[in-house]
Amino acid sequence: MSVPAFNTVTWFQVGTDAPEEARRFYGDMFGWKFAVDPNSDGYDLIRYPGVEAPSGGLSRTADPSENHAVFFVLVQDVDATCAESEKLGGKVAIPARSTPDGLRFAHLEDPSGNRFAVFSPPAG
Repeated sequence: MSVPAFNTVTWFQVGTDAPEEARRFYGDMFGWKFAVDPNSDGYDLIRYPGVEAPSGGLSRTADPSENHAVFFVLVQDVDATCAESEKLGGKVAIPARSTPDGLRFAHLEDPSGNRFAVFSPPAG
């Protein structure tokens, strides 16, 4: 398996307050497969047909106002990327944080207000 290059879109997330409906919709439409993420409560991993590794995730939200679809860019340093985003006129929408397994991520906004996210995988 090849390792994705830094500064490329390598993950996506769909956030929904109706996860069963989303699984049915995307499963029927694109053949996506869903499995509970053992490292994150309330999160399913999404696999494309014929692909072993997950390519995205389905996150449960508290209400419809939190629903979203966002792409994630793989970066070497989340904190440095947040600082660079602000320097270039962007905003940090959700500050950098780490998951229990060591993945680090943040949500940013470009100068037009479009939201996207950046992440660095756990060490090792």
